[in-house]
Amino acid sequence: MRDLNSDDHAVLVYLILILLVVGGSMIISSRGQLNKTLQQAAIWGLIFVGAVGAYSLKDRIESSLYPERALISERGTVSFNRARDGHFYAELEVNGKKVEFVVDTGASDIVLSQQDAEYLGYATRDLIYSGRASTANGVVPMARITLDSVLLGRFADQNIVATVNGGELDTSLLGMRYLKRFRKIEIAGSRLTLTR
Repeated sequence: MRDLNSDDHAVLVYLILILLVVGGSMIISSRGQLNKTLQQAAIWGLIFVGAVGAYSLKDRIESSLYPERALISERGTVSFNRARDGHFYAELEVNGKKVEFVVDTGASDIVLSQQDAEYLGYATRDLIYSGRASTANGVVPMARITLDSVLLGRFADQNIVATVNGGELDTSLLGMRYLKRFRKIEIAGSRLTLTR
């Protein structure tokens, strides 16, 4: 079982207090009906064990429901679970707004879709699309921009150069310009881990 942090201890104490209150009230209210009291105590004990077990699996449950949500450890790592489509998705806070990216080690840049660039406040019609990039959809025009802030969990970076894709792009790409800020990129099974 993993080490408990201060939040885990608080939840455990809270659950024990609830168990004591419920158990104590059952014993007081059912004096003389020992069999029924023991049966109810066993049911509440099972509920308590189930709640503790579910809480200990909280990270696994959340990661399967929300694969784009980063699992941030205190050791300086950020982990993502592989989504059903085989990709790794990361939700970052860019210029104070949440944006979902596909983690793409084959992309050299952080590449924003037109929709995400507009969402972040960039007027895509006014950008200068002076660059070109070869993609699976052919050669597309690219415009260079600077992101004021990029936040992934507790890792904050400022003034990050990125590009806006002038073609069709469903999801923005988190490429090597950002990923190289991490000391280590590791894929083990269905988990991607970035180490600062």
